[in-house]
Amino acid sequence: MRTQISRVFMNGNSQAVRIPQEFRLASSRVEISRNDAGDLVIHPLPSDRGQALLEALEGFDEEFIDILENDRLAQAPVQEREPL
Repeated sequence: MRTQISRVFMNGNSQAVRIPQEFRLASSRVEISRNDAGDLVIHPLPSDRGQALLEALEGFDEEFIDILENDRLAQAPVQEREPL
């Protein structure tokens, strides 16, 4: 495993670490944790930003969708009013 020394600095109110070019990440977000030895571990997060939403939507069955659609259809129509 290759290692390299880098510097730590303040960026506003946050502490930042300069990542050398050899270790650049292809992700704009990371998950940071600390292991039992006290080492920081950085895991790049995938850029599938909508994947969690799509997975959550897969959990809805046809009955639930029908209930939502019936509720929408049962709502009173929008009232027309004079502008203020």
